[in-house]
Amino acid sequence: MDKKTATLSTDTLLKAYRLMMTAKAMADIYDENKQITKYVHSTSRGHEAIQLATGFLLEDCDYVSPYYRDESIMLGMGYRPYELMLQLLAKGDDPFTGGRAYYNHPNIRRDNFPKIIHQSSATGMQAIPTTGVAQGIQYIEKQGLIDYPTPPVVVCSLGDGSVTEGEVSEAFQFAVLHQLPIIYLIQDNDWGISVTSNEARTMDAYEFAAGFKGMERVRVNGSDFADSYKTMQYTIDWVRKERKPILVHAKVPLLGHHTSGVRREWYRDEEDLAKHALDDPGPKLRKKLLEKGVKEEELNKIEEEERTYVEEEFKQAVAAPDPDPATVADHVFAPTPITEEQGNRTPAGGEKVVMVDAALHAVEEIMREYPESLFYGQDVGGRIGGVFREAATLAQKFGDARVFNTAIQEAYIIGSTVGMSAVGLKPIVEVQFADYIYPGLNQLVTEMSKSCYLSCGKFPVASIIRVPIGAYGGGGPYHSGSVESTLATIKGIKIAYPSNAADMKGLMKAAYHDPNPVVMLEHKGLYWSKVPGTQDAMTIEPDKDYVVPFGKASIVTRATQEAMDNGESMCIITYGMGVHWAKNAANNYKGQVEIVDLRTIYPLDEELIFEVVRRHGKCLVLTEEQLNNSFAESLAGRIAQNCFQSLDAPVATMGALDLPAVPMNMGLEAEMLPSADKVAAKIQELISY
Repeated sequence: MDKKTATLSTDTLLKAYRLMMTAKAMADIYDENKQITKYVHSTSRGHEAIQLATGFLLEDCDYVSPYYRDESIMLGMGYRPYELMLQLLAKGDDPFTGGRAYYNHPNIRRDNFPKIIHQSSATGMQAIPTTGVAQGIQYIEKQGLIDYPTPPVVVCSLGDGSVTEGEVSEAFQFAVLHQLPIIYLIQDNDWGISVTSNEARTMDAYEFAAGFKGMERVRVNGSDFADSYKTMQYTIDWVRKERKPILVHAKVPLLGHHTSGVRREWYRDEEDLAKHALDDPGPKLRKKLLEKGVKEEELNKIEEEERTYVEEEFKQAVAAPDPDPATVADHVFAPTPITEEQGNRTPAGGEKVVMVDAALHAVEEIMREYPESLFYGQDVGGRIGGVFREAATLAQKFGDARVFNTAIQEAYIIGSTVGMSAVGLKPIVEVQFADYIYPGLNQLVTEMSKSCYLSCGKFPVASIIRVPIGAYGGGGPYHSGSVESTLATIKGIKIAYPSNAADMKGLMKAAYHDPNPVVMLEHKGLYWSKVPGTQDAMTIEPDKDYVVPFGKASIVTRATQEAMDNGESMCIITYGMGVHWAKNAANNYKGQVEIVDLRTIYPLDEELIFEVVRRHGKCLVLTEEQLNNSFAESLAGRIAQNCFQSLDAPVATMGALDLPAVPMNMGLEAEMLPSADKVAAKIQELISY
């Protein structure tokens, strides 16, 4: 259709005017009740026209990610002011986050409404998860998993200030490369917080998007409802049909404060405020309605009615109960069905496999059984199947649509799984080296880890992030690092760290069935058991139904009762490569050393750890990481607190030297890292204590 010739009914214009008056009344009432509206919030004043047009046109099959100023999108989709105010006031009945997040940070799965995934406050960060939704919809369509009666459209709403974020560029790049059905709606009011567009950028979003070949673009006067409606109607219809990305650049005024905590009078002069007031969408639409013959009395009545209505809604929201403090720890994780070890770990006639093959076979079995699973990351496609051959043959077996390469985009690789999960898929992705996970931490922390908690369980993120980790002989400072302590500080994710092939396969299968985000740390030095002393990482391959539950450590070497009775025993709590250092060191202390393999960093099997420590009274926590401020030291502290009365010696720790990186030279590397000999010396010290 030609948006220039489209006509709008008077009823649609009146509906828009009424909701503009609703939004105005809400902003006014919030400002008049500052002591009650004490939590920081923004309003949509100035942005109402483009937002209402978007909200009117979306269908229940669609997805939208509003940003924190988009309350009018919510009104346009049919939400009551009362519902929005419950979040404003952090009330228990807040339908989005249960009082846990700021105003207009919605997430919802509601019949007959567009769906909204978890929305964070990190400006621009929603671009990647929302593009992941579009990626997932495209995958579902191409694989024929769902026959959508109406092809869904995805809308990602962004403020102009956020478009300068690097992660927005990653989202744009992926969307145009794969031609995803997404609309990037950029609302440009020329302000960040107190930063003007002239200070922050050399071009607007429309001009910026020209650099992404394949991105369609359109400009719209976002303060004019008719232009906004016609443009968004054209755009949504176009994406619904063409299944390609488009950027809508909407020029809008900023009439309200940046937020209630950064008020306009603090940083904007009268000239700027007056200039923006000229584009107030309400008076513009009022003028158009008068020209169409609507009586001024009717418009005045609408404004009065909405003020009265919003006052009553606000009164009800103020009276609503606060959240029950007893619910504060609810919804950190969605329940997992895997709570016990199941399946045959050592099937008769089974052959030993190396760890990398155990993982590969697990992924292949998953993909054969579950068409909603797919695998992507850097260099995992058909040409080499991963730099460690950890995805070898998968692309050939399942096709390039299910196993494919990405660009060097750790943030997109991780964050896209949020959107993929929201549409019912189960992505398995890979960050090529642990040292390079840091560009993805923003998505892992801000979007992924908080999604289940802040959506009150509506949007847990079901994904597996595979991360090759650790030193393996000359890998150097950017391919040998350990990151488990960094990851362990993130609440809302699970972390596995297997030390052998059987656990690798069992944990990978458990991770697939877990509805929560799982990081699989896979030690490169154990992949093929080529490092001396790691032959035990090879095991008989378990059957395809074998699973190892998270949070269940294993005892891999037991001490004798005699050694315990004589006070000549100790335990080593470790994981990954540490298991093999410990086992080799313990060969010189037959029956005296009990070794606990954690298998998962989080959840952690504290019950078994404390039980074993209490039996022996002497404990070494062993890690490959640099020791100072590490996960290992934290665990040692917990052991000391919980087992103090049973200890016969201080809880000992051993890890790498506190250096900024693992050196390339193998002699220097060996000097930095623990080893079986170093562990053996520590065992002697503790047993003799």
